[in-house]
Amino acid sequence: MKTLIIGASGQIGKMTTKKMLERGHDVVALVRDKDKLADIGSAQLTIIEQDLENDFSAAFDNIEQVIFSAGSGGETGADKTLLIDLWAAIKAIDYAVKANVKHFIMVSSIGADDPDNIESEIKPYLVAKHMADQYLQRSIVNYTIVRPGTLLNEPATGGFSTSRTANREDAVINRENVADALAYLATLHPQNLTFELFNGEQPLKQALCQ
Repeated sequence: MKTLIIGASGQIGKMTTKKMLERGHDVVALVRDKDKLADIGSAQLTIIEQDLENDFSAAFDNIEQVIFSAGSGGETGADKTLLIDLWAAIKAIDYAVKANVKHFIMVSSIGADDPDNIESEIKPYLVAKHMADQYLQRSIVNYTIVRPGTLLNEPATGGFSTSRTANREDAVINRENVADALAYLATLHPQNLTFELFNGEQPLKQALCQ
């Protein structure tokens, strides 16, 4: 199955790209700057350079699965949040429908289920994620929506939980854990599943059964 990774040069996207290739997947990496993937060499990797603010529908040719891990980043303004986290995500879903994609994995965020519940400066980001998630859920594409907790730059632990803790400070997950989860889900192809994901004590397969 050929998988398109949108945002493949981001931290989670790049780790996911590497892990997918290690598992023998054919990967199409969609990035704005292909030089950011210059350290990855694989005959199973195709790199497409394109700005998500433009038409990127050509990247979906012969694609069976999509992982949307693109994000505007914490240092950009509300305009980029709107254009990348919402509008580019919606365009990607529309392109996936037209291309008859079999599975669409969306990297969302904790709090995207109810942005009004969290008083934070990232509320515009959560609103964008909320609307993009809803658009995917209402589409005809089989989807998996992953809502990670607060992201940490630590090595993978192999332990997961899908249950939010009462203490918000403990609702965290290592970026590499997220990448491992995405690579696993890309093989599992669950049917129309939405869940939050945190560091925990269980293998991912067991955590998803909770």
